Amino acid sequence: MDIVIITMLLIAAVILFLVELFVIPGISIAGILAGGCYLYANYYAFTHMGITGGFITLGISVVACVGSLVWFMRSKMLDRISLKTDIPGTVNRSAEQSVQVGDTGITLTRLALVGQANIVGHLVEVTSADGLIEEKTPVVVVRITGGTIFVSREA
Repeated sequence: MDIVIITMLLIAAVILFLVELFVIPGISIAGILAGGCYLYANYYAFTHMGITGGFITLGISVVACVGSLVWFMRSKMLDRISLKTDIPGTVNRSAEQSVQVGDTGITLTRLALVGQANIVGHLVEVTSADGLIEEKTPVVVVRITGGTIFVSREA
């Protein structure tokens, strides 16, 4: 009966370990439970089966953990669950392309470096060249670099 309990704990630990690594990123319940299953299986083996049984269980635990990781990495399972779809869409930059240096407008949101403004009738994302600019402040386009529109307060 002891061997069945230890075997079930190790199987659960291996499954939870693989779920933790490949399905749920970061430290989660699955990883904590996997560690708990490994620890309790080894503790149970040492207390109920003696030192020899405990070390055998410890060795099997290490081999099962490393072996399952290697097996899963080499199997085609990882290829089947990975995302392979490309996103063909692009960002609509027509408003940014119609704005020129020297155009004027008004901020729609507070520019804590980045915000939105209405420049010559186009709603665009702008970056402040002057620092903080409150909303409803008249602005002028001072430069356009790499698709980023820099504005400053209108003089």
